[in-house]
Amino acid sequence: MSQIVLADGTVISEFRKPYIIAEVNSSHNGSVDEAKRMIDAAADAGCDCVKFQSWTAQSLYSKTYYRQNPIAKRFVDKLSLSSQQLKETARYCREKNIGFSSTPYSREEVDFLADECEVPFIKISSMEVNNPEYIRYIAKRHIPVVISTGMADYDEVKNAVEIIEQTGNEKIAILHCVSIYPTPAEKVNLKNISALRKMFPKYPIGFSDHTLGDAAAVAATVMGAAVLEKHITLDAKRIGMDNQMAMEPEDLKQFVAKCKAVPEAIGTEERIIWPGEMEQRLNMRRSVVLTRDLRAGEIITADMLDVKRPGTGIPPEKIPELVGRTVNKDMESDTVLMLSDLT
Repeated sequence: MSQIVLADGTVISEFRKPYIIAEVNSSHNGSVDEAKRMIDAAADAGCDCVKFQSWTAQSLYSKTYYRQNPIAKRFVDKLSLSSQQLKETARYCREKNIGFSSTPYSREEVDFLADECEVPFIKISSMEVNNPEYIRYIAKRHIPVVISTGMADYDEVKNAVEIIEQTGNEKIAILHCVSIYPTPAEKVNLKNISALRKMFPKYPIGFSDHTLGDAAAVAATVMGAAVLEKHITLDAKRIGMDNQMAMEPEDLKQFVAKCKAVPEAIGTEERIIWPGEMEQRLNMRRSVVLTRDLRAGEIITADMLDVKRPGTGIPPEKIPELVGRTVNKDMESDTVLMLSDLT
């Protein structure tokens, strides 16, 4: 069972309660107050971490893109949080006793998260899987790394993991991810979790969930996912990046409760008969009863015996041992036969 320890001491491990990351992305709409309300919602739901996106108009897109999409720069500027705003949200997360992290999009943002925010891990987004020098830069900080695999084939994922390992950083969690927003059920392909586990047996495997609802995440938890990432919003009706498939607070509570309960329900391969079940035996199992009245001294034959509730008498599997025995008193039909009734 693979596990890693995050920088804040949190252990994340497969086939245990998953480490649940509430992904904010830009659903805060550039407002720190709204970001804090989202942190409150995530903490109230029982999430382990709130993750932001550390991007600016300069780190996210090129001038070429903005020339072709002139409105985009204003949109990106409006939805991004400054370093000081991110630091304020990190501080608020500490007050709420919930983890804070972010996905950086530049080396400067990597250093800021590591040095100023002291994040428990750094997230490498799916878009960076084929960006070896950037991956190497992040890995050299020797902070645990969570890497998403959307859009990447297996060779690209292997190369990315090898680059991280080459820096001596082996605190890696790998998330199965499909970069379609939202991801339809027929494209989520959760068996990739098992495939990634076979490829990388040293590292815990998780799931970055872009589906609607909680079914895929619950299934991923059954498959042993160590990390679950889910986009959250205060209002899914608002227009925004990825907001259309993000989860609102009340649904988030149910999401967390279900996913945290799954490992307890899975249990172990050991067959356990609980004390409560032993009590149920007395109510629900059958005991040997008589099919007719018997006189003291009569010898029991097979046709004199049947089985009915409750299970307080002689169990059905003992019937062969009763044939040929003698009853020591008069007995009524349809009564439970006890060993004390026999000589």
